[in-house]
Amino acid sequence: MDVLYFAWVRERIGLPKEKVETQAATVSELVTELSAREERYAAAFADLSALRVALDQELSDFDAPLAGVREVAFFPPMTGG
Repeated sequence: MDVLYFAWVRERIGLPKEKVETQAATVSELVTELSAREERYAAAFADLSALRVALDQELSDFDAPLAGVREVAFFPPMTGG
């Protein structure tokens, strides 16, 4: 699946997107897998309350299943202005 990173998440990880092969069943399990890769991922996912996730461009929760999902996007909460 494609994993996209936006704003400071992208800055911490150093990539705008990547293809990921995963056995994770949920977004939380994917985050655990990514965090275990190396320190830059661990830093990006250290505080999940500061992150939002979208599955196939639909806002979702971290306990959402990944079955059939083609794209996961991580980003900070949006602010209006």
